[in-house]
Amino acid sequence: MKIALAQLNYHVGNFESNTNKIINHIIKAKNNGADLVVFAELCVCGYPSRDFLEFDEFIGLCDEAAKKIAEVCVDIACIIGLPTPNHKTEGKDLSNSAYFIENGEVKAVVNKALLPNYDVFDEYRYFEPSTEFNCIEFKGKRIALTICEDLWNTIENPLYVTRPMDTLIHQTPHVMINIAASPFAYNHDEERIEILSDNASRYKLPLLYVNHVGAQTELIFDGGSLVFDNTGKLIDEMPYFDESMAYYTLNEDNTLSFDHPTTIKTERPGDIEQIYQAVILGIRDYFYKSGFKQAILGLSGGIDSAVVCALAAEALGPQNVMAVLLPSRFSTDHSLKDAQDLVDNLGCKHEIVPIKSITEAFETALNPQFDGLPFNIAEENIQSRSRAVLLMAMCNKFGYILLNTSNKSEAAVGYGTLYGDMCGGISVIGDVYKTQVFELARYINRDKEIIPINSIVKPPSAELRPDQKDTDSLPEYDVLDKILAEYIENRCSSAEIIRMGYDEATVRRVIKLTNSAEHKRYQTPPILRVSPKAFGMGRRMPIVGKYLS
Repeated sequence: MKIALAQLNYHVGNFESNTNKIINHIIKAKNNGADLVVFAELCVCGYPSRDFLEFDEFIGLCDEAAKKIAEVCVDIACIIGLPTPNHKTEGKDLSNSAYFIENGEVKAVVNKALLPNYDVFDEYRYFEPSTEFNCIEFKGKRIALTICEDLWNTIENPLYVTRPMDTLIHQTPHVMINIAASPFAYNHDEERIEILSDNASRYKLPLLYVNHVGAQTELIFDGGSLVFDNTGKLIDEMPYFDESMAYYTLNEDNTLSFDHPTTIKTERPGDIEQIYQAVILGIRDYFYKSGFKQAILGLSGGIDSAVVCALAAEALGPQNVMAVLLPSRFSTDHSLKDAQDLVDNLGCKHEIVPIKSITEAFETALNPQFDGLPFNIAEENIQSRSRAVLLMAMCNKFGYILLNTSNKSEAAVGYGTLYGDMCGGISVIGDVYKTQVFELARYINRDKEIIPINSIVKPPSAELRPDQKDTDSLPEYDVLDKILAEYIENRCSSAEIIRMGYDEATVRRVIKLTNSAEHKRYQTPPILRVSPKAFGMGRRMPIVGKYLS
């Protein structure tokens, strides 16, 4: 049996595009002699569809798309993922399903059993878990078909009453196939390989796994579809961050062979290279799938905006990136030069719009109210908000989307101005700590200097008052980021972090700042997720909670 894995980039709710893409790959697989072509979880509608799933019309469009796909699935079989009505009298209205289609007919339906309800996942909101599991008979082989999380838990877990494979294995399957929608995080690829390898060795069956690739707003899917032999050995690995199709043969003895050179990497890309690729894909898909082409950002000469500008130029083409230099009376000459050098290196468009007179006009208007009071954060934030007003005006006039340039360290502790530097359509590096931003800059410069060296080596500053430095308000970033990672990603308490050797006052201050800034994060743009715990849909904290850990 020749099996094709189709690792594709879908678009939530774009049934015409998704259906055409699936049909085209069925035809391609058929022309290449495949008996079966496998697509990813919920490929028909895209993932995650969220509350689109609550509309009957949306579910009806999924059904119509499946019928169109079935019409062309002749002399070949396919597996597609889609939501389907749950016809039982109890439970949720929908199932997260996979159709096995052969010669124009749906020959089998498999429903997902283990519905993730943590971090960015909220499937139990929509779907009813399955409790019935049966293998699929095809060309003299029995296929154990499961959906994503159904293979994720290989340990006993009281939350999961039944693991599908524990039932399916008694039906003596010859091969496992798992269709998935597994989002990217920079530490997730190795974890995913380990979990799936454990399944292959546990059940002593070869395993083919196909994943989404592409981005849906903040979620990025990295592809990396995988094939294992019955000992759990990884025998093939499809490309990361790219659409791809690969072919495998299930032999008479139930071993797998492949019809292309192996793509297994001798050395897996490091975290920073993966973040770089993921963010570029995230920017590109956000614009393409939203129907926009051109981005705008404020370019300060600092490292954050420089990195975002370089990433956007790579993702969209420099001709589609407008960098606006917005110098204030506190901007240094070297910052303007660094910003100018960057746009020269990238070849992107740029404008210079000084804000000195604008901020002075605001301050003059507020003289009766501010008279006799010292310069403080109020005047600092007027500068930041003036920049935002100008950038948004250019968005409205020319159809740009504003890229937010705040990093995760700043977002965590609230070191940013609401309706100022925190505004935008998409947050590019909001899940990238400041220390990682420096690493990204060096990676971008791996072949030649794109980001000016001075932007990398100079002390970070918001330049909202004379001689300002970030460390005037925050701990050094190498300390701050480690504390934040322990609190946010690892969910350690202040006591646990202090026991690791960090200064107690610093730890308590950082955690208090993080909790106090929740109201700001609720009002920021969606953040491209690259870590195991990003701000946004995967981290839901109360705004007015008292808990300080």
